[in-house]
Amino acid sequence: MYTLLHGLYKYLVQKDEYFILILGLDNAGKTTYLEAAKTKFTKNYKGMNPSKITTTVGLNIGKIDIAGVSFNFWDLGGQEELQSLWDKYYAESHAVIYIVDSSDRDRIPDSKETFGKMHSLTIFGIINI
Repeated sequence: MYTLLHGLYKYLVQKDEYFILILGLDNAGKTTYLEAAKTKFTKNYKGMNPSKITTTVGLNIGKIDIAGVSFNFWDLGGQEELQSLWDKYYAESHAVIYIVDSSDRDRIPDSKETFGKMHSLTIFGIINI
């Protein structure tokens, strides 16, 4: 009986949880985007000063709860040598946000190429975009 009640309680109070990758070239604004989202949707959260945001080496994690739904963001470093790690996160993620710095016109072709490599994985059913 305890197991049944415990299971029912767990079902009633559980939150939906989603994992979202934030990808893009280095210095595209991924961490700035995440900080802006956390500031907008998290009560009493004072975002990091944009001038203090540095290049992400590895992984930056953020979490936002909205109406009982938990969104976990994985902001991955965009340096070329770190892009090979991106595919390790695809299977666990529910969505991908790809950030492009439209003011850096010189890097738009690189960003397009990187997005194309990532997008080609959808053909094989590895990720959904």
